[in-house]
Amino acid sequence: MYKVGDRVVYPMHGAGEIISIEERTILGTTQKYFVLKIPVNDMKIMIPVNNINEMGVRDIIGKEDADKIYLLFDVFEAEVTVNWNKRYRENMCKIKSGNIFEVAEVVKTLMKIDLDKGLSTGEKKMLSSAKQILVSELIFAWNMDKDQIEEYLKSRCV
Repeated sequence: MYKVGDRVVYPMHGAGEIISIEERTILGTTQKYFVLKIPVNDMKIMIPVNNINEMGVRDIIGKEDADKIYLLFDVFEAEVTVNWNKRYRENMCKIKSGNIFEVAEVVKTLMKIDLDKGLSTGEKKMLSSAKQILVSELIFAWNMDKDQIEEYLKSRCV
């Protein structure tokens, strides 16, 4: 069970710190919620304590795994599916998986496509979301700020 001060990942939103545990009544049901503060967009999310496993909440990766993401950005060459609709569905599955390495692949692929020929509006939004998820976790794993991490990722897509 997590407690205030723990840092966790909430798939589809990213990593954050549990800043409080609150009891709320929503639609007539009272339950406890973790209040998670995500550093990238200064967002706060409430997660029902009883549903954290079903929602895929997990611990943040350690520095060793975070270093593997840097290596992945250096060596990963994306196979770009020509059909943007198929690529969108494949990338969405990777993001929803909660696997940070798959999210990193999505970020690198979309950043590369954006540099080469541009992205559709939907893929731009997907890139923004995937980058938020990736960067928020790396902020905690490396104890670095958002701008430093984003600059590194950008430098690896040229």
